[in-house]
Amino acid sequence: MLDSFAFHAGQMLVALLLDGLLGWPAPVFARIGHPVSWIGHMVSLLDRQWNRDSLPALPRRLAGMGVVALVAGCAGGIGIGASFWLPHDAAGIAVAGVLAWPLLAVRSLYTHVEAVARPLRAGDIPGARKAVSMIVGRNSDALDESGITRAAVESLAENTSDGVVAPLFWGVLLGLPGLYAYKAINTMDSMIANRTPRYRLFGWAAARVDDVVNIPPARLSGLLYALASKAPLRAFRVMLRDARRHRSPNAGWPEAAMAGGLGIRLSGPRLYAEGPSRDPWLNEGAPNPAPADLAAGLALYRRVILLTALLLLLLFFTGSPLYGAGR
Repeated sequence: MLDSFAFHAGQMLVALLLDGLLGWPAPVFARIGHPVSWIGHMVSLLDRQWNRDSLPALPRRLAGMGVVALVAGCAGGIGIGASFWLPHDAAGIAVAGVLAWPLLAVRSLYTHVEAVARPLRAGDIPGARKAVSMIVGRNSDALDESGITRAAVESLAENTSDGVVAPLFWGVLLGLPGLYAYKAINTMDSMIANRTPRYRLFGWAAARVDDVVNIPPARLSGLLYALASKAPLRAFRVMLRDARRHRSPNAGWPEAAMAGGLGIRLSGPRLYAEGPSRDPWLNEGAPNPAPADLAAGLALYRRVILLTALLLLLLFFTGSPLYGAGR
């Protein structure tokens, strides 16, 4: 019989392959939506009901903590319920893989970044600005060719962790309950963890919990980017030196590895709706990214996905009875 890690690794491998090949089909989305949007509806409802301006600071912070516990608990509970009925065999792996599939963003991440690369290659700066505004929070109106490329490459690196590696990590560790709970936490972070007056207290717990659950996957993502790059030693060196300079405790790891792997500088100053940021550079001293670096970043992303699939296959194989019988 498979051990639990091998069983979960097999499930996540099926999900990775399904999402990489198919994404989330538009006809399916039109008919039933998407699990992340279902989580979002629940978060929005609780936000309207519990995040009241009239609440004092402590009750408002506690209300936000309650939202995190309720939403993540419900998502994890659904995962527990689904797992309870799964047979511990190939059929269970296949069914769980299908149930995990919608919670990954392998293909959609590539598609959204490729949508920026296409107009950049054609010299269509307004089109590239519009496309990059769909995936980053900074003000894209005044971005030049290099700024657009930098924003897209950074988004690709960071979201590889949030949208691919972290769900797979928690899925391998805890199965469907871990995957579902993680996706709920990450969705709450994107919805209510900004620093606007409305969410500074209410979203505090969502931001902190998301930071914690992303600590191992972010570092694993950086490691995968470094290993898959054409300059792994330089990528490792830049990651270890610069990752902690990023304002996020986690995003700096894949971004710094990407910067070192491609031989470009990332992060640095940028303009948001709430004002400019003066973030330090990752891989300072390297050249600014050019459109060709976005193509190289997408190629590196494909190698990271392949390496991740091979790692899942290895975890599955080493936990199988066949492996034990061969020793």
